[in-house]
Amino acid sequence: MEDPIINNCYKLLAAYKTGELGQTTMPEDTNPGFSKKQTEERLCYFSLPMALNYQRDSYTLWKNALKTYEDTETRDVFCVQAVSKMTEQEVRGKLQKHKLALQPNKHIQTWIRISSTIDVEWGSFSQLIQSTSNDFLQLKHLLQHRHKKGFPYLSGPKIFNYWSFILSSYCDVNFSNKEFIEIAPDTHITKCSVKLGVITEDGAGVLSRDEISERWRELLDGHGITPIEMHAPLWFWSKNGFIYSLQ
Repeated sequence: MEDPIINNCYKLLAAYKTGELGQTTMPEDTNPGFSKKQTEERLCYFSLPMALNYQRDSYTLWKNALKTYEDTETRDVFCVQAVSKMTEQEVRGKLQKHKLALQPNKHIQTWIRISSTIDVEWGSFSQLIQSTSNDFLQLKHLLQHRHKKGFPYLSGPKIFNYWSFILSSYCDVNFSNKEFIEIAPDTHITKCSVKLGVITEDGAGVLSRDEISERWRELLDGHGITPIEMHAPLWFWSKNGFIYSLQ
């Protein structure tokens, strides 16, 4: 007999695809609409702002990212080679013009550090991905171990897994070992985890994000659903106030 939690996961996946969960426009849907040929531009656009997405509204972040990209005076912050040649003051002015960066020092230094790491070590985001042979586990090792200091915030477990999901969804990066991309337990995912019975309400207050991710991995193993596939359905189910009934 199929696990009732798994059955509900199938229902949520289906409801997400048919629009029954309500509003399902992702923050990252606010983008320039890159062509297939704009590989590096897309990778930069969906990578660098991700490192500034901490304790702020994601929808506003990506709206400001789009304004920054569409402004000819600020677009070059999405080119790692260009950023590497700018002074910190120049980067600060460009990132703050449309409020893409909110913290005048930390956000600027994060953007510069990641751009410099990419430029020096690989030359481009495209070559970073190519160096891993599109293997998620190799990318994880590079960012979270070998070059961790070169990727502030982006190398953190929560944002790294979500960034990998965005790369596969918006940048046509076809990862091998993508089943190892963990679900990212933010507030919405945690609420859903309790509601579905993956964790208890008490557990939500004491379990770490890694432990919640592990619960999801163990639950979904062998059922044809990767953990990260559940992220968007769960996130919107909670964000829209659980208007979709599983009954």
